[in-house]
Amino acid sequence: MSERNRNTTVIAVGNQKGGVGKTTNTIQLAGALSERGRKSLIIDLDMTSGATKALRAPTEGWISSFELITDAENAEDTIITNDEPEVPLPPGVHLIPSSRKLAELDTFLAQNPWLVHQDLLIQPINRLRGLYDYIFLDTPPQKTKTTIPALKVADHAILSTMPDHLAVSAMAEALSDIVAAQRHANERLTLLGVIVCAVPKPKTRLARELAAYVERTCVDPQGCTLKFRTEISRSVAVQEAQKAGQTILQYQGDHPVADEYRLLAREFEERLALLRQAPPIPLIQEVPHA
Repeated sequence: MSERNRNTTVIAVGNQKGGVGKTTNTIQLAGALSERGRKSLIIDLDMTSGATKALRAPTEGWISSFELITDAENAEDTIITNDEPEVPLPPGVHLIPSSRKLAELDTFLAQNPWLVHQDLLIQPINRLRGLYDYIFLDTPPQKTKTTIPALKVADHAILSTMPDHLAVSAMAEALSDIVAAQRHANERLTLLGVIVCAVPKPKTRLARELAAYVERTCVDPQGCTLKFRTEISRSVAVQEAQKAGQTILQYQGDHPVADEYRLLAREFEERLALLRQAPPIPLIQEVPHA
């Protein structure tokens, strides 16, 4: 863990609604990036421990993201690596697990009034920069005490949605949070893109309409859509892979959804490369509710 020669990009992944593929997309994208030779860290900031459970890591008895945020432990000591036999993580993917102790964050802040809430992740993430190509912050499906620190420290944000009116409506709230973070706390923050997942095959009329709505309304200031071209199809194989504690690429690497995540990983890195060459105006357009 002492090698610090990587150009780390920190990505906050979210939406203001649960069950929209946020955690699944985080894990599968990290797995697909691993096939491209990248090393990723997933930090589970949700007290329901979605990413932790999906990767079959313990939610009790281990150092967690609570200790990371509160600086109770050295940042590197909170990481579960690929060398841990009890938690067989996907290759090239490390994890800082969540725990129910995140519910104690309000109490911690009340007992430490000199701490600035929105700055809690700055020092821990700075200590982890250089160790990974990507650090994914898996945020809760609602605004909690970990959401604002994640947006304050992230370089980019990704939103996950699916062909569902409530999911798309919640995305508007998440975009408002990103805009507020850009204006008041983190001017370098940009929305990298929106992943539309759980798309039925063949596409229903609702799926087509909502995907088109996201493409049309979620745009940068130049009017270019921020929806990723690659859409992720609905498939029980992804759930089967998660039950096995694997990514779809490990579980069934020739599955069409595995290829979709490979395409998404390529598009993800292409979009990052373009931003590095010519950074756009950071503010995005706020999206009206569907």
